[in-house]
Amino acid sequence: MSPEITQIIKRTGEVVPFKRERITNAIYRAAVAVGGRDRETAARLTDQVIQVFRDTYPPGKIPTVEEIQDIVEKVLIETGHAKTAKAYILYRQERARLRRRRQRGESQRDPENIPYRKLWEILNWAVDHNVHNIYRLNERIAKGEFCEIVQESDEAYERDVAQAAELIKQRRDQVRIVIIAGPSSSGKTTTTAKIADHLKAAGLNLVALNVDNYFFDLDVHPRDEYGDYDFETPQALDLDLINQHLQQLIAGEKIQGPYYDFKTGHRTLDAIPMQIGPNDIILIDSLHGLYGKMTAGVPDEQKFKLYIETLLQMKGPDNQYIRFTDLRLMRRMMRDARERAFDPQRTLEHWHYVRSSELRHIIPYVNTTDYIVNGATPYEIPLMRAHLYSYFAKWVEQYRDDPNHVDAFLRAQRVHKLLQATIPVEDESCIPPTSHIREFIGGSAYDLH
Repeated sequence: MSPEITQIIKRTGEVVPFKRERITNAIYRAAVAVGGRDRETAARLTDQVIQVFRDTYPPGKIPTVEEIQDIVEKVLIETGHAKTAKAYILYRQERARLRRRRQRGESQRDPENIPYRKLWEILNWAVDHNVHNIYRLNERIAKGEFCEIVQESDEAYERDVAQAAELIKQRRDQVRIVIIAGPSSSGKTTTTAKIADHLKAAGLNLVALNVDNYFFDLDVHPRDEYGDYDFETPQALDLDLINQHLQQLIAGEKIQGPYYDFKTGHRTLDAIPMQIGPNDIILIDSLHGLYGKMTAGVPDEQKFKLYIETLLQMKGPDNQYIRFTDLRLMRRMMRDARERAFDPQRTLEHWHYVRSSELRHIIPYVNTTDYIVNGATPYEIPLMRAHLYSYFAKWVEQYRDDPNHVDAFLRAQRVHKLLQATIPVEDESCIPPTSHIREFIGGSAYDLH
């Protein structure tokens, strides 16, 4: 019998310890994507994958990631798991395409999915206000103009939100659902509250459907070998039940919605009664509001889809535009540390799940939205410099030679360079409680829970 596999060769050529849980989790994630939730089957299939490798290759050979993935595809197909195999293959192909783009030095996909006119308007605003690169921002801060930057930035955001609300009001006779979607820490919660205020002033009654209550029980969530659960995928939600309840509510029926307890990781069905009147609008604030299966049974004319993203048009010290995802990473670190007692390092190590899900399940649907709000503000970077710089400096050294945390190292290195080039601002007193940045740094005037 061939010896156990103890090591594996990564795509970078590095040899790292082999962890069978990675195979199990990859198979389970593919199964979840097509509606399966049997982790034991994923574990049995992992045993078969390992056995095929041992039977096929000579003793002592260290497998490559690609070789193991090829065997996973083979085993899934030969054991009759065709749908799971297809999901696995498609995901693998998508990751390969993204790697090729990075190797060619091509930009991320985010800007490609945002209308050029929107990005141009934001860049034009940044140039007009002299905050289109980090050094111009620093100059204004050095002149004592931080509070002016706050006011200018918040006014631009408020105009964006008001325009979105106006478009909804123009369709008030048709729209039954307002969906406010966007990636993690883009500012959805505050934007939802502000949209609600605008519509209430116009006499529209909004009823929120909290889709967080539709999470499946924690024990069937995908997780990694460190036990880190993935809440970022739309399949973590009971999409069929959400869609069913939306159709029932629009039809005037009363539903009994579920309740999800985040402390226990358990969902209770038939826990929250809900019904809407003929003039009510359902309000959904969700990462995955644009994901088709969530609202597939509701006609498009009855939905208004708003997307919010940190569309900052500012160049960093490398003369490249600051990445939207890096802003949101820092925001989430701030919020999670304050509200959930999460170590910022945990947020960094988890971020590859966040980003992977965004690229697969959120960003591709941006062009289906009715309106896009820019949730970025130039003034948040100096705030993050004051709060987070020491962490990123530490992480750059900690992850520099760690082959198991290459993603964390690259993000930490990039953000560290940005914050290193930024003048810190510790005084937050001129940031009003109505600012959406308060959602992340604390002190918001809105009920964000």
